[in-house]
Parts: sequence; C-alpha cells; structure tokens
Amino acid sequence: MSTALAGEPVSQAQVNGLVEEVLPQGCWSDDDYLWLTDRTRRLVEFTDGYLEILPMPSRGHQRILAFLYSTFHAFLAPAGGEVLFAPLRLRIRQGKFREPDLLLVRDARDARSGERFWTGADVVVEVVSPDNPERDLIVKRGDYAEAGIPEYWIVDPATETLTVLELEDAGYVEHGVYGRHARAVSPTLPRFEVDIGDVFDAARDE
Repeated sequence: MSTALAGEPVSQAQVNGLVEEVLPQGCWSDDDYLWLTDRTRRLVEFTDGYLEILPMPSRGHQRILAFLYSTFHAFLAPAGGEVLFAPLRLRIRQGKFREPDLLLVRDARDARSGERFWTGADVVVEVVSPDNPERDLIVKRGDYAEAGIPEYWIVDPATETLTVLELEDAGYVEHGVYGRHARAVSPTLPRFEVDIGDVFDAARDE
C-alpha cells in the first residue's frame, strides 16, 4: 500500500511521484487537467503541462475564508452577484488554471462564470499559505493580472495585513495595505468594506 493510501504524512516529492505514475509532468493537457480535477477533492493548479498539488488548508485559513465569504455574500447576493470558494477552477489562459480561495462576480449571470470553470472574475481572494508565501504574494499576482482580473485581495495571516490590488494597464498597483485597526475598501465594489481585525479574529479559537 502506498504511503498516501495508508494515511501517513506525504511529502511534496511523494505527491509529485504519484502524479508521475498517472502522466509525466510536462505532458498534461488542459483536458487531462480538467479530467483529473473532476475526480479529486484536492486543490490542483496547472501551468503549461505541469501540475501543482496544493496543501490542504488549515482550520484558521478556512475560518478566514468563511468570514470573508459570508461578508461578500451578504453584500453581493441582494444585488444579484455571486461569490464562490475553492475548489473552483479559474482559467487564466489556455494552458494555465488556478483555484483561488474565493472568486466573485457582480452579476451571477456573468458569462465568465461557467459550470466547469470560470474564465474571469471581478475579484479574487487568496489567503497566503505558509508552505510557499511567494505563490500568493508574487506568482499569483502575475497570474491574475495576466487573466485581467480587476481586483486581487491578498490576506496574510503572518503579518495580519490585507492588501487590495487594482489592475492598471497590464499589472497591479496597491489600492491599499490594511492592518488590524483599519477597514479595507474595494475599488471594484462601491461601498463595500471589511474590518481587518474581524478578519483575523475569525481564525482564533473562542
């Protein structure tokens, strides 16, 4: 029995080895990726033939997302918008897919919000993962700009900051970096704001 099947801790190298047993890295197509992710609950991202299997989120990570999801939903739903959470595939372009923690559209009928995957969004949100902070802070900043996403929120539990990025031309500029005693505001969603202290308090045990 493999380590994965035995329920023992699995290293990233072992995960990569399991992927190689199915199809060598570099040989995956968009259709292969969609087939795989239709059949797994793991978060898997894809770039030009290569898969990256992401770590499972922590409880604190999930609590932050639950709070933000509820806050966005309460604001968007009455106006006909929609916010959804991972796992949900976002196609950056042909050959590249990401699975944001949260993604939303101001109109739930938006043609970009497809059934199998989305081809765009008005806002995406990522909570920085401790295994590889650069993924959310740098790499995905470029990815979501490439996809033309107007607004990207980066929630960093390590620094208790929330950065709101606004797309300008082909890249993001900082709309604001908000700490615990501030309220983040959105350039894309007029009158929407969130208390940063409440965001990070949501991750704590009572």
